[in-house]
Amino acid sequence: MSGFGNEFASEALVGALPQGRNSPQRCPYGLYAEQFSGTAFTAPRAANRRSWLYRIRPAVTHHAFERYKHALLDEPRDASATPNQLRWDPLAVPSMPTDFIEGLVPIAGNGSPETHSGCAVYLYAANRSMQRRFFYSADGEMLIVPQQGTLVLDTELGRLGIEPQEFAVIPRGLRFRVDLPGGAARGYICENFGAPFKLPDLGPIGSNGLANARDFLTPVARYEDIEADCELIGKFDRRLWVAKMDHSPLDVVAWHGNNAPYKYDLRRFNTMGSTSYDHPDPSIFLVLHSPSDTPGTSNIDFVVFPPRWLAMENTFRPPWFRSTGGAGPRVRRAA
Repeated sequence: MSGFGNEFASEALVGALPQGRNSPQRCPYGLYAEQFSGTAFTAPRAANRRSWLYRIRPAVTHHAFERYKHALLDEPRDASATPNQLRWDPLAVPSMPTDFIEGLVPIAGNGSPETHSGCAVYLYAANRSMQRRFFYSADGEMLIVPQQGTLVLDTELGRLGIEPQEFAVIPRGLRFRVDLPGGAARGYICENFGAPFKLPDLGPIGSNGLANARDFLTPVARYEDIEADCELIGKFDRRLWVAKMDHSPLDVVAWHGNNAPYKYDLRRFNTMGSTSYDHPDPSIFLVLHSPSDTPGTSNIDFVVFPPRWLAMENTFRPPWFRSTGGAGPRVRRAA
């Protein structure tokens, strides 16, 4: 299903989606109705994000959560920051069997989930699919950018496959599993603690350009009715927690709404540029941004520098840019 932020409707069984109401007394097929909220109930209609899910079992049918030990995500919260310029080499492919969760490496961040601002940045490197394990982040939505290898993201609302030069966004709180059909994979993740990502306003560009809404893809309903021992790992307040389940949580048979995962192919980005004498600011390469409370200032900017023709005279790309300082990102390094 194409489009950014659209109202979607999908069912994996004919007749599973109730008509004319969201929460009937008896749902088709004996399913359970559940609202998956991405914003406050009272958020303005244009900004409100929610989806109604119709699933085989209620989402709360799992054992109590316990702390989940992770070698790198259990670092002290107040890691020291540095004013130096930093860059990171790609992670080595693990030599031992490592899935997506075990392969997460935090490298930077600012803000916090408590303040609903800022982000956390991770690298991931894995060589094994998640086996009866499922993950979600209650702290923020996750923007996943593969650098090597294909990922199959099985979410509660359907399946997304992404490869290098594509990315996917998983909403805050949505449960998913990562499979590696091609073996080893690595890439980048931005966990957005602030307002959900949106398309930037085009302003003087006009009505077309940059990332077009029609090129964003959202999955159709897909479910699995599996009764087996499973693990649900949740990220809550910057810590990992684990709960036992006796079934797969990917049991949503039908859903409708606008709070859903999506993917985008960066090769479809419509690059803007100058044809005269100087280079514009990098905002002309903005794919998505998370707005802040300050007009004109983003919580996060996700920018792409794709292949393009440059025809400016007497200029150089890229110039250096320097921020005014402040707290800056919180850099987290492994011991």
